[in-house]
Amino acid sequence: MLAVAEINYIRHEVNFKGCGYSSVAKKMGRDPRTVKKYAEMEDFNEKPKKKLTRTAPVIGPVKAILDEWIKEDLKKKKKFRRTAKRMWELLKEHHGFIGSDRTVRDYVSTRKKDFLNEVNDAALPLEAIPGTAQVDFGEAPFVYGGEEIVLPYLVLSFPFSNAFYFQVFPSQNRECFLEGMKRVFHHMGGVPKTIRFDNLSPAVKKILPNGERQLTDEFQNFVLHYGFECEFCNPNSGNEKGHVEAMVKYIRNNFLLPGLHVIELDELNKKLWGKAEKDRKRKHYQKKWKIEELFEEDKDAFLLLPAKEYECVRYETLKADKYGYIKLDLNLYSTSPRYALSKVLVKISYNRVDILNDDHQLVVSHSRLYGQYRKSMKWQPYLNLMAKRPTALKYTSFYDQLPEEWKNYFGSCTVTEKPEALKLLSIILKDHDFSVITKALVIASEYGHPSVDAIKQVFYQLINGRGIRSELSSKRSLPQLPVATRGLDHYDQLQKEVQHNE
Repeated sequence: MLAVAEINYIRHEVNFKGCGYSSVAKKMGRDPRTVKKYAEMEDFNEKPKKKLTRTAPVIGPVKAILDEWIKEDLKKKKKFRRTAKRMWELLKEHHGFIGSDRTVRDYVSTRKKDFLNEVNDAALPLEAIPGTAQVDFGEAPFVYGGEEIVLPYLVLSFPFSNAFYFQVFPSQNRECFLEGMKRVFHHMGGVPKTIRFDNLSPAVKKILPNGERQLTDEFQNFVLHYGFECEFCNPNSGNEKGHVEAMVKYIRNNFLLPGLHVIELDELNKKLWGKAEKDRKRKHYQKKWKIEELFEEDKDAFLLLPAKEYECVRYETLKADKYGYIKLDLNLYSTSPRYALSKVLVKISYNRVDILNDDHQLVVSHSRLYGQYRKSMKWQPYLNLMAKRPTALKYTSFYDQLPEEWKNYFGSCTVTEKPEALKLLSIILKDHDFSVITKALVIASEYGHPSVDAIKQVFYQLINGRGIRSELSSKRSLPQLPVATRGLDHYDQLQKEVQHNE
């Protein structure tokens, strides 16, 4: 491109003075063809410069390999990523690369920036970028124990592919919220790189000015553990996560109505994985591809799972009342008599409430109660105390929970046997349920009322797999002994005989 002054001179000399191309070219020291070009030029609009594409005979054949390695590494923590030097060494060792390490370093540096820019652009879930997700709760009716109840279900949806997963929970609390996402992550084998949320109370403690959020401690730790970016809708702007809201309705209408009969939530949730995956056989409502094919693109963009699974629990220190109960969400849970009026550490998950001692060892474990003003009583830690007051046994709920065999046994126990039997149960029920110890009682009772030591001996024979000793046989015929009976009947009979003799 000539200077502007030269172009003006050419156009003036040729177009206004009528000079020839050769004469003007001679005066300027230019080629006549150049003079002709600018004299006749009519379009002076600026055009973008074409980018020169140079062939890269050395790096070209391995670009695809390097791109794949860079994409893999961006899903890992920085300390686990390959350096450009290491990539160069691997290329030489496995792919016969003959280029310099500088060539590889320059290429890797440029491509990392390109890919990171793509990731930054991807942090807009509404644009349906692969690997992004949205989360929300829905509600549906279920039939449990013959009664209709309403339970929440957590939905994780993927706007790019229109795929989804969902799990049913007893509540929308923090533990259920995190447990649901964790289950989906580990079932898929990856983590969405960006997830959009409503301002759910399990995640957001407080909405701050300028769009900032104060997150709950549990949610913040969960985000750090799995490494995804979280985005939140503006208050009262549910349309900003419109995909998951539409999917909540779709799931309810197609999978949860009419109300499903529920016996165990865990069993129901296992079946829901297959229902969500079977739904992907249909085509996307806009794109020509099947949802399951598009979901593979979502999965390719996922982050890798961390090596360790996150434990969705929280810890609280609570004070027990004089009976040893702690109160959690307006429900009562037993601890142990030794913790009455004392503080205990409580480990809380979506389905368990564990009471821990000062060394963080388990004292007693409860199934978590949902609803209000309910009570969970585990009697094992109280049995030693009950052994000191055995007459109170019949007036406790523990007695109502006893198998009939044990009720009958306690009914025929002597005053000294009852405390010993309660102490035995205190030991056995710490690690076992009633099934084996009740079987031991039945076997030990075959020849009459057994002692506590006899029940204990049979129990340990059963759990150690030694079997039961067979009855000893004798060649001698023994005289038939009268049947031994217990109680005061003998005393009454003796009194009658004495009175008769008098």
